[in-house]
Amino acid sequence: MRKSMNAKGIPSAAASPSIPAPGEGKRGEGGYLGYLLRQAGAANRLRLERGLADLGVTSPQFVVLTMLGAYPGLSNADLARLALLTPQTVSVIVGNLEKNGAIARQPHPVHGRIQNILLTDAGKALLARCRERAQAHEQWLKSGLDADEEKVVRRWLAALAVDAGESGGADD
Repeated sequence: MRKSMNAKGIPSAAASPSIPAPGEGKRGEGGYLGYLLRQAGAANRLRLERGLADLGVTSPQFVVLTMLGAYPGLSNADLARLALLTPQTVSVIVGNLEKNGAIARQPHPVHGRIQNILLTDAGKALLARCRERAQAHEQWLKSGLDADEEKVVRRWLAALAVDAGESGGADD
């Protein structure tokens, strides 16, 4: 059977293979672990985004709120490192959260150019509502795992992050 080609000799879209659904083909158990992690991360983010949408909070904003709740007084640079976001992205997020009254900045007690960022009472209330949604999401993530399997997954994911930090992320 001949494939149909366009004028440049490139197979036409009609000749392209069908794209497998998540969980099928290379997107399934036979796929590369790195791709599967990326696919799972994207699906996780999308599901969380949908859960937070009516609160007007994005997944990265939720991460920033969570880090500020856990570690009050962080700087933009600290937030970027903890949230695994670029400094530019954190700057936009912090600006938007400040406009919405969820956070406030205060001068660092020693370094004049650094500002510490804190949750306001409105930010704490927003974070509490977000956490309710995130807790339901966490339950969904764990739903197919028993306690021992969950420990293995958590240990493995944390070890991947530690190893990447120690090796600079490069393949050794």
